[in-house]
Amino acid sequence: MVHEYSTQELMIIAAARQIQDGERIFVGMRLPITAYGVARLTHAPNAVGLFESGVARYEPADGMLYTMCDGPNQLGAAWTTGLIQIMGLLSGGRVHAGFIGGAEVDKFGNINTSYIGDIDNPKVKLPGSGGAPDIAAMAERLVIIINHQKHRLVEKVDFITSPGYLDGGDARKKAGLPGAGPAVIITDRAILRPHGPDNEFHLASVHPGHTLEEVVQNTGWDLKSVPDLEETPVPTKEEMDALHHIDKEGFWRS
Repeated sequence: MVHEYSTQELMIIAAARQIQDGERIFVGMRLPITAYGVARLTHAPNAVGLFESGVARYEPADGMLYTMCDGPNQLGAAWTTGLIQIMGLLSGGRVHAGFIGGAEVDKFGNINTSYIGDIDNPKVKLPGSGGAPDIAAMAERLVIIINHQKHRLVEKVDFITSPGYLDGGDARKKAGLPGAGPAVIITDRAILRPHGPDNEFHLASVHPGHTLEEVVQNTGWDLKSVPDLEETPVPTKEEMDALHHIDKEGFWRS
């Protein structure tokens, strides 16, 4: 049975599917907050949520979260501490995956949240890094969430705030970055994964209601497909029920 769902709901559920049971996850802001809750209530009941604000949780917050710093995220937390202690788990190699968004992502998974245009005279000054570079550098793997637009998915970012595979191939390893790098880019049209020796992102699945041609046209590089290209699985009833339980107001899923 196919259940009605919005684009945002599919993105959240696709993100939740990236979380494995028992993993320690750097949750991040916006959609990943809800994705962690969905994963915890479905296939990953032992996943641990880590928040840059200094919070670690064994279960979703019992209350609506608009940011990671909201009161319900502290109430009933397993650990409320400081940024240094939470970020220290990254340098200790104890974080399995992290979630990051950005203004620009390029074909090697490098993320820009700093500048659009020339760094000395930028067209747009973006919010900056926060803890994102640390997460991108040191988490075992990275999950990127971004809207699928040509000016966001670009050939080369204007500024690398958070490293992906840098210039491709083994450049990341040569730079001494301990984490394996970005494993997936989840958009509102498709899912992309690194493929081949260059670690260039390829189209792995197209969301229902979208086409290969549409996805390619809205990507800023010559997007290739993996050999086993598929359609993104639609949300299950269990996933939708969990999502509606976490986001009762429909704030993140509308």
